[in-house]
Amino acid sequence: MITVRFLYYNWFGIIPDDYTEGNKNMIQAIVLLVFLIFLNSVFAGAEMAVLSMNEAKMKELAEEGDHRAQILIKLTEQPAHFMTAIRVTVTTAGFLQSAFAAEYFAQPMTEALIRSGIDVPQNVLKIVCMIIVTILLSYVSLLFGELVPRRLGMKNPDELSLRLAGLLKIAMIAVWPATALLTVTANGVLYLMGIKPEEKEEQATEEEIRMLLTEGNEQGSIQQEESEMIQNVFDLDDTAADEICTHRRDVVVLYMEDSDEEWERIIRENRHTFYPVCGEDQDDIIHILDTRDYFRLDDRSREAVLQHACYSPFFVPESMRANLIFREMREKRDYFAVVLDEYGCFVGIVTLHDLVETLVGDIDDRTDLPKPDDIEKTGEHIWKIQGGAILDDVAEVINVELPVEKYDTFSGFVCGVLERVPEDGEQFRCSWKNLDIVVNQVRNHTVVEGIVHVQPEKKVQEQKEEI
Repeated sequence: MITVRFLYYNWFGIIPDDYTEGNKNMIQAIVLLVFLIFLNSVFAGAEMAVLSMNEAKMKELAEEGDHRAQILIKLTEQPAHFMTAIRVTVTTAGFLQSAFAAEYFAQPMTEALIRSGIDVPQNVLKIVCMIIVTILLSYVSLLFGELVPRRLGMKNPDELSLRLAGLLKIAMIAVWPATALLTVTANGVLYLMGIKPEEKEEQATEEEIRMLLTEGNEQGSIQQEESEMIQNVFDLDDTAADEICTHRRDVVVLYMEDSDEEWERIIRENRHTFYPVCGEDQDDIIHILDTRDYFRLDDRSREAVLQHACYSPFFVPESMRANLIFREMREKRDYFAVVLDEYGCFVGIVTLHDLVETLVGDIDDRTDLPKPDDIEKTGEHIWKIQGGAILDDVAEVINVELPVEKYDTFSGFVCGVLERVPEDGEQFRCSWKNLDIVVNQVRNHTVVEGIVHVQPEKKVQEQKEEI
């Protein structure tokens, strides 16, 4: 009420008779307190805005000649000095708020309560009033001096940073002596603790980026495909060659002992770009044939093909990481790698296509032949299963317990049941518990495809006997 009367009378140049010098001091204290909270809010918001701003965008604006962006880039080149200057300003404003509040608000409140007839010792009452004033001031200061401006700084950091660039520069100059002293002192303490302050901290770790991707995906700001692609980039250095290679059983090779006509037939039927050329067996890879050069040749005799369409293999160990394979491919400009195990045996191949699929997922282009489903139900209790099907998946689909701890694939399981390695082109029939297995196609000594019939009656009988 006193404040309203003072502002009203002062507007018209009239000072009431009952207005005292203490009232004038109270108004001055309120104005000063509001100014300090405002100052606190400006620098708190500026701090959050500068920390959240897009540095790449600011560098681009600075290069285009934006003076404000140039100031911001210069300020953030020394983050320790910048943060210290902001802290000095905000802390000083907060200290002055507390000092003026205790001086100009706690004492008048104490006197007013005493005049109202409260029978409490003055010293005790003054302490209570100081606590009340401090709590109220802290609430107002935190709300309008910290929380609201920081939220605003996070909401539109680039625009706010540019608007406050000049003020921040002035503040940095004004508090430079205090900033320099505090920075030197802080660095000295860090040295005593064995920490080198000049070492740059890692801006963002892989785990932090992964967490940001997950949050962005959950909030809808990052698409699922984008998140998966970036996650796959990080997984490259954890992915070994044998995890992404095309297994040797699925690789079409050319043998030196085959005729020129057989080579051309295989190349035309399979439509691949590269073919390993083997000597005695698959483990003896001596050349890689490039069909782009092959089809340019008018003379496709063995000698001409080996001289003009073949080159030396690019071998990599099965433990080599995918990111290193990619780097080697770029350096060698060779995008077909032959994967070998520790004994020098052929494991499979890795192409640039495989590496791209590791990043973006499966890519089916026009040259890809349609692949059958690994496990396909063809009748009641009957499944057509590809040799490369994961045995654990087979067990789950046909609902039968299989020795998944011993075998990885259906082909390996069948060979185990057969107790020998099948010959190429061989057809055979075998059984295991309640499974009847018919194999009609074998290539490279591995089962290409098999028909599995689950016999429920036998299964029930075995379960009864076990009980």
